Amino acid sequence: MKPSRDITRLIEIMAALRTPGTGCPWDLEQDFASIAPYTIEEAYEVAEAIARGDLVDLKDELGDLLLQVVYHAQMAQEEGAFAFPDVVEAVTSKMIRRHPHVFGDARELSPAEVKALWHKIKAQEKADKALARHAAGLPERTQDKGVLAGVPHTLPALSRAWKLQAKASTVGFDWNDARLVLDKIREETAEIDEALASGDKAAIKEEIGDLLFVVANLARHVDADPEGCLHAANAKFERRFKGIEQALEVKGKAAKDATLAEMEALWQMVKRAEKSGAA
Repeated sequence: MKPSRDITRLIEIMAALRTPGTGCPWDLEQDFASIAPYTIEEAYEVAEAIARGDLVDLKDELGDLLLQVVYHAQMAQEEGAFAFPDVVEAVTSKMIRRHPHVFGDARELSPAEVKALWHKIKAQEKADKALARHAAGLPERTQDKGVLAGVPHTLPALSRAWKLQAKASTVGFDWNDARLVLDKIREETAEIDEALASGDKAAIKEEIGDLLFVVANLARHVDADPEGCLHAANAKFERRFKGIEQALEVKGKAAKDATLAEMEALWQMVKRAEKSGAA
């Protein structure tokens, strides 16, 4: 089988991999649940290629992510649920339906009107889907009810916190000033201090969770993605720690042989060098 620019070839390859008797033993063992972690991982690798500005890697990573879609569609087809063309039809229908200001008669709308229309269409879609589930004899999705409905549990925790808080804010359950969120952060750190003093591990974990939740809220109030903020902080820590290792290497030492005070002094040196270089 030869490679091709046609999506049909990819679908054929996946079908061949999943064919009993002649396919790949590993691929034949998989199901939706076992493949789901790979799907999430591939999405992150796409984001990482974008963050690096690496368009060569981005092409490959987008292909890997597309393979995940084809994989899930193939398994669904084997169960008689749907096939890849149904996935394409569903998403094209959704995009056309949600953009009447582009593909329909709702022209000349302001950005605010477009946003309001978007929410109205999504609400109708949710109602239609509930009716379809009922007609198919499927149970009601209780997670689709209430103000906080529709926030996937599989999202990274900081991102999910951000989205839950954004949902709650639509009904006025929110602070109206980022400084008030900062006050809450101070309150949470005080509660962590109390939990540490008590030695109660369960309480310490709970208070740390509360702190992270409020930090995500602060990020939302200043229109910053908390995952992006933490990603940048991780990158900064890696960069500066490598600077420590490089400085120690010049001295003929490894990090494991250095004292904390020595590493802290080098950390401050690397930090100052970064800041002076950015100035």
